[in-house]
Amino acid sequence: MPIYEYTADNNGCELCAARFDRLQKIADPALTTCPQCGNPVHRVISAPQVISGQAHTLKEGNIAKSGFTQYKRAGSGVYEKTVGKGPDFISDS
Repeated sequence: MPIYEYTADNNGCELCAARFDRLQKIADPALTTCPQCGNPVHRVISAPQVISGQAHTLKEGNIAKSGFTQYKRAGSGVYEKTVGKGPDFISDS
């Protein structure tokens, strides 16, 4: 679900005088009034955050920060640690 930004059409309360945001479904209608004071508001066009695929979650820094260990195949039945706190090698023997 996207996060939409709103701002007051004129002076409003502390919430709508500055920009505020709401997590809404795409199909939900845009807010027309401030949920706190009822002042008219409009949706502000802002830059989206776009993440393509899962590449951002597979970076070694993210894996280690999340507490996981990553291994890469080093040979037949042998895996070598590339990042994390686990054992240096894993083998099937």
